[in-house]
Amino acid sequence: MSASGRRGDATGRFLIVRLGALGDVVHAIPAAAAIKAAHPDARIDWLVDPRYVSLLRMVRGLNDIVPLDTRRGLRHVVSTLGALRRTRYDAALDLQGLIKSGVLARLAGARLTVGFSPAHLREPIARLCYSRMPDPGTAVHVIEKNLALLDAIGVAGVHDRRVPFPLDVPATAASAALVAQYGAGRYLVINPGAAWPNKRWPAERFGAVAAAIQARVGMPSVVLWGPDEEGVAARVVRASGGAAVVAPPTSIVDVCAVARSAAAMLSGDTGPLHLAAAVGTPVVALFGPTRAERNGPWNPLDRVVARTARCECLYERTCRRVARTPPGVPCLDEISVDDVVTVRPPRKTSRMGVARANLACTRTSTVWPMTGFAGHGSTEQRSEMSAGVTV
Repeated sequence: MSASGRRGDATGRFLIVRLGALGDVVHAIPAAAAIKAAHPDARIDWLVDPRYVSLLRMVRGLNDIVPLDTRRGLRHVVSTLGALRRTRYDAALDLQGLIKSGVLARLAGARLTVGFSPAHLREPIARLCYSRMPDPGTAVHVIEKNLALLDAIGVAGVHDRRVPFPLDVPATAASAALVAQYGAGRYLVINPGAAWPNKRWPAERFGAVAAAIQARVGMPSVVLWGPDEEGVAARVVRASGGAAVVAPPTSIVDVCAVARSAAAMLSGDTGPLHLAAAVGTPVVALFGPTRAERNGPWNPLDRVVARTARCECLYERTCRRVARTPPGVPCLDEISVDDVVTVRPPRKTSRMGVARANLACTRTSTVWPMTGFAGHGSTEQRSEMSAGVTV
């Protein structure tokens, strides 16, 4: 497809279809940025679950953010698709790979409907919705796979680019209060929650990490919580012996602002982890039932502590070990407090040096080279390599 599109204009009209979840929407942002870099005057719209509209409003370069809640019924879906069809897109890109997202991309009425090749689809039958299916080849991380999809619209060479997250994050009341209390870069953010039960490291261990960091370098921890997670956050605080406090209620925008002002974030594989990485906060990520090389931090200077090689429920929401009689120990629970506290720092840090050396690394930009994706490989095999995986 040429940059001029079917109408002979010099802009192009593109629709991204990535409804959710939060971390996956974050990982799709570089694709939008790459389109904008290749076609500065293009119109780029995004079809998304209403819960993530606030995130996309912070992304520079998007024109229209189209919320779609399929639970509202057929009339809502038809009305939304009608508005999309009137836009007459040059291409609709399905970055989700489901039957639902593929059908929505197809029914948006674009000249091209672009999706992943069957080997890279979560639901292979979705291929029937696509007119073009670029093969991501050896791409491993979802960011790489999303960028590979842009070959179909003439955005080439993105595999050698740096990964941009063009986010304009405003200061919020929650972040301002924490900065006023502790200072910018002088607190650790802990995110103990996750939608999947087997992605949740024990709350008491998060508390023990907070206590260890406080004892070593005098840095307090702030514990995030989402819906139905305030009790988990309270358990972390109790286990910390006064080293941690419960964060105020936070929105997606709040999480970005709070993380941006933090020294680092400690979290499992869940949305707030990826938000923190996107705004440039150093992260230490705990991985069990998902692969860090596919879904983890893309900056090779970040740290991953993983037990994925011993997981028996990879990409399943519940732990098979726990379901046995007698119950077994989830793979994530094999990660000890010492495994996290003693994560090897990649380099000396320029801000709160000792604290960051204990838990992460300094970053000066939210743009990072796309190196080390394939190198993450089996996370347990990379404990001595630059991507920061510890076993």
